[in-house]
Amino acid sequence: MPAPLANIKVLDLSRVLAGPYCAMQLADLGADVIKVERPGAGDDTRGWGPPFAGGESAYFLCCNRNKRSVAINLKEPAGRELVARLADGVDVLIENFLPGTLDEWGLGYAALAARNPGLVYCSITGFGQYGPRRDEPGYDIMIQALAGVMSITGESDGSPMKVGVAISDITAGLFASQAILATLVGRASTGRGERIDIALFDSTIAWLANVGQNFLLSGEIPRRLGTEHPNIVPYQVFATTDGSVVIGVGNDAQFRRFATLLGRAEWCEDPRFATNAARVRNRALLLPMIKPLVQERETDEWLRELEAAGIPCGAVHSVAEAFADPQAVARDMVREVVHPTIGPMKLAGTPFHFGTGSPAGQGGTWRPPPRLGEHTAEVLTSVLGMSDNEIHELVSRGVVEWLKASV
Repeated sequence: MPAPLANIKVLDLSRVLAGPYCAMQLADLGADVIKVERPGAGDDTRGWGPPFAGGESAYFLCCNRNKRSVAINLKEPAGRELVARLADGVDVLIENFLPGTLDEWGLGYAALAARNPGLVYCSITGFGQYGPRRDEPGYDIMIQALAGVMSITGESDGSPMKVGVAISDITAGLFASQAILATLVGRASTGRGERIDIALFDSTIAWLANVGQNFLLSGEIPRRLGTEHPNIVPYQVFATTDGSVVIGVGNDAQFRRFATLLGRAEWCEDPRFATNAARVRNRALLLPMIKPLVQERETDEWLRELEAAGIPCGAVHSVAEAFADPQAVARDMVREVVHPTIGPMKLAGTPFHFGTGSPAGQGGTWRPPPRLGEHTAEVLTSVLGMSDNEIHELVSRGVVEWLKASV
């Protein structure tokens, strides 16, 4: 079977992470994604390193597979007209310029939808298209701070911490891809596209989930708990004699089995600990009693006993161990592609798995992340029908850039 989005064409005008990650999700599902980059420097992340390999940064490589790169100067009127012409023939456009920028360039939703009524136009910005922060740029660490994430991340007696990856960017990209797919479904009935407005700030507040709802319900400001859970006890990392183990006791039956393993079966009848609600209220009393008992045994011993008792548990893996885990290997979560300057290289896999196979992430051939302007000539020729002479003329004027090897 063809990939789910095999007939969908996407124009990706975004840079850095949220937009490119969104576009990559669509590309992994089979969409033809044309990435428009600045001549000379390209996407900002091409310079974000080390590490680099073959002239490419790991940061750029992580979120730009399965795309074609076209280098067009949007500051030139001729460049903007090329992009408008490309937008005439696509289903989806993704951009993350500051609000109003593309309107000034004649590339806003109203202008492009007048030419292509079916266009799904997705804008991803720090704070959205309206509101008092509309014109502020949005960087992940700033969004994590403003949206409350850093206030609930880190040890209880430590400083505010950000999540180890750019989680606000990633989740905004995921919300954007979900909105795009929903709009494409709606377009199948109406024939018309839509403007989508995704903000990193909104996206991050949306996934505060139970922590956010705890505050909205109780009015109590959540605090940092390290690896502890605000609504479940015990549910965290515990030190062992040779490392650490994650133990997540999700219900009272599991707690009874856990208390028995600890040699403290009497806790099951203690009203302070018998129910999860009681354990949450009395965490300051219970956890100091659990920790020294867990620390009496090695990690592997705990994992064996907890698994046998049906209690959720796990080792704390390094990134290397995560990629090497037999489950990651079985699920094809490391893929290899051949890059023109790097040679064989590994990329993180996709979580998309379909019973019939066939999408790019399900055994199909992946396109390696593109070099800057690698597909300029290919796209301008095949999509816009331009001749080599016309393209050479645009190159000479600084409107587009191409790789000489690509023509």
